Amino acid sequence: MLILGIESSCDETAAAVVQDGTRLCSNVVNSQIDIHSQYGGVVPEVAARSHLEVVMPVVNKALSDADVTWDNIDAIAVTYAPGLSGSLLIGTLAAKTLAYLHNKPLYPIHHVEAHVYANFITQQADSLNLTLPTKQPTFPMLALIVSGGHSQLVLFRDHGDYTLLGQTQDDAIGEAFDKVAKMLGLPYPGGPSISRAAEQGDAHKYDFPKAKLAGMYDFSFSGLKTAVLRRLQREVGVDFTFPSHELPVRVDEQMRHDFAASFQHIAIETLVDKARRAYDEYQPASVVIAGGVAANQELRRQLSAALPLDIEYAPIQLCTDNAAMIATLGYYQSKRVEPTSPFALEIRPSLSMVQENVV
Repeated sequence: MLILGIESSCDETAAAVVQDGTRLCSNVVNSQIDIHSQYGGVVPEVAARSHLEVVMPVVNKALSDADVTWDNIDAIAVTYAPGLSGSLLIGTLAAKTLAYLHNKPLYPIHHVEAHVYANFITQQADSLNLTLPTKQPTFPMLALIVSGGHSQLVLFRDHGDYTLLGQTQDDAIGEAFDKVAKMLGLPYPGGPSISRAAEQGDAHKYDFPKAKLAGMYDFSFSGLKTAVLRRLQREVGVDFTFPSHELPVRVDEQMRHDFAASFQHIAIETLVDKARRAYDEYQPASVVIAGGVAANQELRRQLSAALPLDIEYAPIQLCTDNAAMIATLGYYQSKRVEPTSPFALEIRPSLSMVQENVV
């Protein structure tokens, strides 16, 4: 069964073809990072216009790279939630139109849940060169989903059957990475920039706090972000009223590396502590990480050291937003739910995984 996936929830326009929920036939991603980096973040209106310009060329390339035609495609899966409204509208409009024109079943996909399914891709076309897991995760499965907009621990009992154990109560970890990077004068996106700077820094140079929350598996990164700001202000000799955007010119290179390393270490340790606690309580058969921050090598190192089981990680190319994960979840959706009419599908920009699981 061949599924065409379409993803446009934020600033990547992506399309992919996946066979039987495990074999990646093509994976095309048009990134807008160069466009948005000059603004230090994603500009929604600019993102939507870019999606509109490239969505059909991206879809056509995905079909061409997979060496398939519309006659071969069995269904279409598309991100309908959550994300930027304008971006979601472009992707869903393209998917609805194509589903109608080519008479294909249409499956709406929750973007955050789909990130987990990057870990289910274990085979690929000869033209691709990704380092994939050797086997699919088994249930029950603990998923740590970490990105610019989400930080969640989810226990999956089966496909579509999951419980949200905890989530961020303020900033997501990826958002905290972006904000700390801006304080340090590092380029957007902050995750990769912090990681590169941290390689030359001392992770124990600065002592930052971990948030203590009532929810056993909930996260908070707002306090950590503020602690970094206050310590940085103190280190460069200014008080708390000094604007954060003026700090980078006062930070020398070694200080920048040490702050990046110290922040990253404690932020990642916060994630791993919660994951270890959930593992000890629920004893899952497998553990996966998903989302853009899943590409972080310090997270992979700490998690592998903390848990008493072998963890296979999805390739970095499938951690950031892509359509391979959308198509893969689409395959498993097709096995348990009815397709949605192209005329009935509507975007849900703020839909949580809990709400999606209910509806």
